[in-house]
Amino acid sequence: MARTVDPVKHAASRRHIMDSAAVLFAEHGLERTTTAMICEAAGMSPGRLYHYFTGKKSLFIAVLTADRRETGQVLEELRRTEPPLEALLAFVEHLAAPAVAHPLVSQLVLEAMMQAQRDEEVRAILEEVDAEERAGLEELLTRAAEAGEVDAEVEARDGAAWLATLVGAAYLGGLDGGDPSARLAQLRRTVRGYLLLPRV
Repeated sequence: MARTVDPVKHAASRRHIMDSAAVLFAEHGLERTTTAMICEAAGMSPGRLYHYFTGKKSLFIAVLTADRRETGQVLEELRRTEPPLEALLAFVEHLAAPAVAHPLVSQLVLEAMMQAQRDEEVRAILEEVDAEERAGLEELLTRAAEAGEVDAEVEARDGAAWLATLVGAAYLGGLDGGDPSARLAQLRRTVRGYLLLPRV
């Protein structure tokens, strides 16, 4: 008789592995992080690890895309949020929030960028995620513009690309060891200054 899998426990174990591996990937990089190191950090055998992930690269990709579903859910909620400009600002902050969640996030992002230059699969997946996030920014920016809350000179596609660049800067800014919360506050000010209608 097949053993029944508890989906809650399965998801918790999977998340535990990802959290353990994320620290190693950030500290040592993908290439220098071994399966043995991941198993030791997660407190499990290689057999159990492979029950959840097919290999080290699949685990790395899972770490990089862990927030993808949540981001889609947040976007869906913000489509109904008023006023539109606040919805856009909330989405920008959601995208940047992981940058302040852990001091190693910036190093993990840098490692992801390096791997994307070497691995077509990693690059393709990161490009998909980036495209989804930019599409969300463009949609919310268009909505805010239609409501007259954004400077008419800010074109939606270009504006979304610039906002994505600012979010990226919030992540890479962590490499200098500065205060993460200060980076997020600066991001808020910069985005508002870029989007708001000019004073007459």
